[in-house]
Amino acid sequence: MLPASQRLRRRSEFRAAIRGATSGSKLVVVHVVIRSTDPATADLINGPCVGVVCSKSVGNSVVRHTVARHLRHVAKNLVDDLPRNVDLVIRARPAAANASHSALAEAVTYCTNKAYGKARRREAKKAKDKKSES
Repeated sequence: MLPASQRLRRRSEFRAAIRGATSGSKLVVVHVVIRSTDPATADLINGPCVGVVCSKSVGNSVVRHTVARHLRHVAKNLVDDLPRNVDLVIRARPAAANASHSALAEAVTYCTNKAYGKARRREAKKAKDKKSES
């Protein structure tokens, strides 16, 4: 289980993360956003935060909770490799209901790496545009 300090809980946090960079597979969609990199607020950041979304299209309650539990377990292993200022939302697709734990882990890892790369490029472009304005 992820510690409370590393979980997304509020709707606004999920909404902000979903607006970030996205990568998907047939099992999951991963959304990554890089929070403020301001050194003044760096001490306030506890670490990467993760949220899991598992809608009714995945299956009944038992199936959804099983899939969500597997995804949280995978996320627990991923957060050690992520920077402190990253928010991550993992959204299960209906095919995730029949997938093995190892298949889910592979899909989440691949999509997270791809989405994080997109988010870093986005941040670099913003910084470059901001610098050229000055």
